[in-house]
Amino acid sequence: MTLHWVPATERIDLLADPVAHVVTNMGGVEVTEIDPGLADTAEFCERYGVTLDESANCVVVAAKRGGETRYAACMVLATMKIDVNGVVRRHLDARKTSFAPMADAVELTGMEYGGITPLGLPDDWPILVDTHVAEHPKVVIGSGVRRSKLAVSGATLAGLKRAEVLSLAG
Repeated sequence: MTLHWVPATERIDLLADPVAHVVTNMGGVEVTEIDPGLADTAEFCERYGVTLDESANCVVVAAKRGGETRYAACMVLATMKIDVNGVVRRHLDARKTSFAPMADAVELTGMEYGGITPLGLPDDWPILVDTHVAEHPKVVIGSGVRRSKLAVSGATLAGLKRAEVLSLAG
């Protein structure tokens, strides 16, 4: 199946509300409609002919210290594993870090699980962008919903408010 990319501002209906709000003020973001049953990265890539190293995942982590829980988003290529308990924990100055529970990630972001994206996250969340993502000319990421995907440059992601570029692999 072929992907038909259009400027995201032309198809706001394919975006979660928080994502649509941010994208209207950005350029260079494209969107394409997909089968929502194929939103998970491996299935999406296989069906639509996108390689795993062209796809980036947004992983929500919960960082705990002193009874307080803070959240952050981590952007990594689909071929990579995040060092949540090492690199991410130290960077966020947390005692313990873990992948955020699905229900928390969905509620806090206003996005669908499997479609969470760094565009439109809460303003106080750090966005940790892996160097491989930041250097990529264009990556496919979530759109906030399972029925579409966004294409955006790594430089755009690295330039987001609260974005920090670092090596997230262990």
